[in-house]
Amino acid sequence: MPRSHRSIHALLLLIVLAALAGLLAAPAAAQAPGAVADSDLLESETLRVGTRFVPPFVIPPGDADGHPSGIAIELWERVAERLEVDYEYRETSLDGLIDGLGDGRIDVSVAALTATAERAERVDFTHPYYTTGLSIAVPQQGNPVAGALRAFISVPFLMVVLALAGLLLLVGALLWIFERRRNADEFGGNAAQGLGSAFWWAAVTMTTVGYGDKAPRTLPGRMIALVWMFAALILVSTFTAAIATTLTVSSLDTGIQNVSDLEGQRIATIGGSSAAAWLDDQGFAYHDHADLATALGAVAEGRVDAMVYDAPLLRYQVREHFAGQLEVLPVEFLRQDYALALPQGSPLRAPMNIAILEILESDEWQRVLRRYLGN
Repeated sequence: MPRSHRSIHALLLLIVLAALAGLLAAPAAAQAPGAVADSDLLESETLRVGTRFVPPFVIPPGDADGHPSGIAIELWERVAERLEVDYEYRETSLDGLIDGLGDGRIDVSVAALTATAERAERVDFTHPYYTTGLSIAVPQQGNPVAGALRAFISVPFLMVVLALAGLLLLVGALLWIFERRRNADEFGGNAAQGLGSAFWWAAVTMTTVGYGDKAPRTLPGRMIALVWMFAALILVSTFTAAIATTLTVSSLDTGIQNVSDLEGQRIATIGGSSAAAWLDDQGFAYHDHADLATALGAVAEGRVDAMVYDAPLLRYQVREHFAGQLEVLPVEFLRQDYALALPQGSPLRAPMNIAILEILESDEWQRVLRRYLGN
């Protein structure tokens, strides 16, 4: 083969090799800008952190220039320190924590935000950092003894006692009319003395004590006594049953004690929350409130009977603001996993998950939980 042809072939081979090298380098070149963009997101961009004040997970600052605190805030700040990112907080509503990620108003949602299947269709959640459940806040139950005493001095009970006393006086007066002359030794004297003796006889006869110190002697008086003795048996049985019922009802805890007791009760919760979704699924009607403090205030004032919401949030608010008025029942249902939320496909998710797991495994994080939750 002539030398010129060999040179042409060599040149063509070099061109082909150069083209192949360019094709192989193209994916890497295409990938490099994306990697740089991800790096820029982690290192140079100031993240807009959406949050919602729900103590003890997000506690409002003490003044206008202050800094929020709480469990979720401390978690995020430790994550941000590990990722070396800058951020600024932006307060928003519960719906805004989800909607803001979709429309680009915020980059991360940091709050007591429950990871649910419905929300996961719109945003990405990190690894859960706290697991709890729903619970019920109700008016604080009183002392059973005090409740029984209040029942005995209540207006209905006093009305029954007065009615019984009037009946005793009426029966005694009828007996006195017939006995005052022919049985003056026992029912004589002036009107007050005679009526007093007759009232005493009616009382001891009704209670079957029957001292025998006074007894009718006239036929009409004995007829009245006979009727009264049979009527008194019914009255005493009824009165005894009423007293027993009062004591039993006062000694038993008849308020809301579990989920099954919510049927027919006036319930409060926060609109758009996981608790509201659960109540809808169970078919319970409820009063929609804008915030936790307002809803608990409605329970304390008796405008509603109970509030259903996340257990740690209820316990914190009751302990701090409604001690002695409300209590949170020792029941939890419907598991709640709190997590941070990101826009779908965010490059922050993987590094944030690693940082969160490292934080949750530390002893320091357990001290943070004890500091805010007290357990």
